[in-house]
Amino acid sequence: MKRFKIALCGAALFLSAGLTQASDLAAGKAVWTKLNCASCHGADAKSPILPAYPILAGQHADFLAHALKAYQRGAAGAPTSANVRKNAVMGAFATQLSKQDVANVSAWLASQPGPLVVRK
Repeated sequence: MKRFKIALCGAALFLSAGLTQASDLAAGKAVWTKLNCASCHGADAKSPILPAYPILAGQHADFLAHALKAYQRGAAGAPTSANVRKNAVMGAFATQLSKQDVANVSAWLASQPGPLVVRK
């Protein structure tokens, strides 16, 4: 019975992994380039032009995706209880992104070397 439960859990994880969006790193870099994100965050995504701008290279992909979605909600005028980020510049850029674009650029940024992550 214990083996059956383990197998069932493994199958559930396998199936749920197939339901998530696969990320395309090359497409993520293309989004980064198309929107000229480097103009504020630096060409390497870890050398922003102002200290107030965040370092993005090496940040967790799920955090980056969550932040971009919050900027989209903020630009759409969602109430503050809806977990929004209101910034005119980032909101304007984020609204141009599809769900797949968000997944791709977040994954690409997470794959970049940066001071925010220790890779083994």
